[in-house]
Amino acid sequence: MQNKNVGRIILGIGALVAIIVLIFNLGLKKIVGETCTHGPECSMYDTIAVQTWISLAIVLVIFAIGFVIMFSKPDEKVVVKKITEKKKKINLLKLDKNEKEVVEILMKENGGMFQADLKETLGIGKVGMTRLLDKLEAKQLIERKRRGMNNIVVLKN
Repeated sequence: MQNKNVGRIILGIGALVAIIVLIFNLGLKKIVGETCTHGPECSMYDTIAVQTWISLAIVLVIFAIGFVIMFSKPDEKVVVKKITEKKKKINLLKLDKNEKEVVEILMKENGGMFQADLKETLGIGKVGMTRLLDKLEAKQLIERKRRGMNNIVVLKN
């Protein structure tokens, strides 16, 4: 179930509890009004007020929990599928040094890894990495797949 739905359910429960608290307190005030002989100075009214504030504080906590759950993001799961097919031989002779290094790293990593990790491994800047991967994509050796805010670089079969 998504966080928004769980949050809405908790908010609904909080609203239901608030209604029950208010109905209960109205009933208590009516009973105290009919049975207390001291009038408005009766100590039972103070007790009802304290119970009302405690109950409403609990309802506010329930609402806060509902809103936090409703507006929190669920954890994203990154799924990387491993494909076991025949892999074509890549001719490394036509590639320059950096291109060969990228292909070799991807081969060691079972054909794929995050672009940011590849950039760190090679020690290349962001722009240089993008240009290098653009060249390899143009040669149809790799493919970049979007995963959230990251790219996964995989060898093409």
